[in-house]
Amino acid sequence: MDAITRMRCFIQVVDSKGFSAAAREMGRSKALVSKYIGELEDELGARLLNRTTRQVSLTEVGEVYYKETTEILQRIDDLQASVQSSHQAIRGRLKVSAPRSMGDSLINRAMMEFLVANPEVKMDLRLEDRFVDLVDEGFDVAIRVTDLEDSSLIARKIAPFRAVVCATKEVTQKYGVPTQPSELASRPCIIDTNYRQKQNWNFIVEGQRIVVPVKGPVEVNSASAGRDAALCNLGFLRTPLMFVAEDIQKGLLTTVLDEFQPDNLGVYAVYPHRRHLTGKVRAFVDFLVAWFSERKKAGEPCPG
Repeated sequence: MDAITRMRCFIQVVDSKGFSAAAREMGRSKALVSKYIGELEDELGARLLNRTTRQVSLTEVGEVYYKETTEILQRIDDLQASVQSSHQAIRGRLKVSAPRSMGDSLINRAMMEFLVANPEVKMDLRLEDRFVDLVDEGFDVAIRVTDLEDSSLIARKIAPFRAVVCATKEVTQKYGVPTQPSELASRPCIIDTNYRQKQNWNFIVEGQRIVVPVKGPVEVNSASAGRDAALCNLGFLRTPLMFVAEDIQKGLLTTVLDEFQPDNLGVYAVYPHRRHLTGKVRAFVDFLVAWFSERKKAGEPCPG
């Protein structure tokens, strides 16, 4: 009996909360499952499970072993899935969520090019600016602009992302050029409701994250509409650089507070788990990484 099989048996007993349930899940006898756990404990020289007639529970050593073993087995499964998926045909339905504002400008093109290159994939693309529940709603991948704080999901960075605060010269002349993020609280701001925190803008001051509550004459749910509002002198706008880069180059908009912008933002492909990642998902994420990288090298508009 190899160590990996014993480890898998141990994990199954813990997850199933008992030997009988684990045996049913594994298609083995309860006696054999008990034998595997006994052999594992003998090999380790430590008791991993407390057993009663009604239930099993982890010992203190067992809790540590369970956590480490789960991670080891996942890495093994990841490696196997990676090798297997390289030989899997890239086909089938791919359900993807992406931000509407970003999707309308860049993601659409990337995804359509992926479909051209992989004609056996059928894509269900949902452009919406809410954070979908990937598992409950059946999404294979979500494209998110975030710093991934407190995320239990698996993610891969597909492009850097840079946000800027900008305004016209008329606005900065009328209200002054802010030198600290906190000054925006008393100036008119254009609220893009695509941001999760909407009226609370994040900045980094002396290495610490701060949140500045802002308000203004208009709220929009479109980066394009936010740009139009800024060009009409309605206030300061926080937006992805790619949407206003040309206006900045032409001198129509000026950025402020650049030194206080968070530098850990990125565009990520997010999916529920690595285990048994399908070939179509792996190919799709790889394609996006390469697509954005090529655009950046060519000097074309990108999120960062």
